[in-house]
Amino acid sequence: MAAGPAPAASETEEADTGQTSGWKTILFNCECHTFDEVERQLIKAIRCTLSQARKYSMEVHTKGSAVVYRGPRERCEAVAMVLEDIGLIVKVSQ
Repeated sequence: MAAGPAPAASETEEADTGQTSGWKTILFNCECHTFDEVERQLIKAIRCTLSQARKYSMEVHTKGSAVVYRGPRERCEAVAMVLEDIGLIVKVSQ
């Protein structure tokens, strides 16, 4: 992740396995969604805890963007699609 701690062992295996891939999903600040909306969508998209979703939403709010997922290209694109469902601004890149 860009500036957050690595997922804890108690979090989903999916989050743990994506650390070595060259692909990432980046979420950008858009000022048009509440923290609750963003956090709910992050939980849905990356299957993280509420605590981790709050860390990501705060990073996006304060820094303008955050890498919210790393993994295979197809999974990064799937994560981006879930985030885009509510109009969040995302980018998938290497």
